Amino acid sequence: MNSSNGWVYDWLGIENTSPKKIVKALAEAGGEDIEVYINSPGGDVFAGSEIYTELRSYGGKKLIRITGIAASAASVIAQAGECEISPTGMFMIHNVQTRAAGDYRVMDNTGDALRAANQAIMNAYVEKTHRDPEELQALMDRDTYLSAQQAIEYGFADRLMFQDGNAVSMQNGFGGIPENTIEKLRNLIKVRGLDEQETDEKKKNSAVARLKFLNLRGEKSYDKSRV
Repeated sequence: MNSSNGWVYDWLGIENTSPKKIVKALAEAGGEDIEVYINSPGGDVFAGSEIYTELRSYGGKKLIRITGIAASAASVIAQAGECEISPTGMFMIHNVQTRAAGDYRVMDNTGDALRAANQAIMNAYVEKTHRDPEELQALMDRDTYLSAQQAIEYGFADRLMFQDGNAVSMQNGFGGIPENTIEKLRNLIKVRGLDEQETDEKKKNSAVARLKFLNLRGEKSYDKSRV
């Protein structure tokens, strides 16, 4: 939002972000690595442009994370650097909007101003996604909402959050063979030179016997942390 209105929201106890607060936070960061979290429906287009510019100008490494939604002006801010998006996050772009009253000259001027504003914010989209302005304008005309995967496909975000290769296997059920037991069986079979696709009865019996042995040692158990 516009910096001049931020104090009103602060007085009411309503969470808000303004260019003034961003400038202050970046100055305090002093060039160190920063992370920017976005969950916003947007706001003033000029405030969004100022925040985008400040982030682009920041000398340190920055990582932008969309944890909820990056919509409207917030979608422009999300283009200011490397961007991750939560698997449950969303991205939304649309045309700049305003209100006007007056004769045809006022309406014509307002239309020209809106088209110029569209072009201004589209510059951020083009630079991030490398897509044609015509394609992006079509998305803006439709008030387009994108899922996390779609935002990545279009190039608005670089990757999903939590995709660091160290994710823990998750299951929706219980009673199966724990992953660590499966891994031990797999290694046991490989050590004996057996192919995982073979179904020889003797080899299967050997694997079952080994599994029972592991169970007796308490290595097969139901992990309540799995959901």
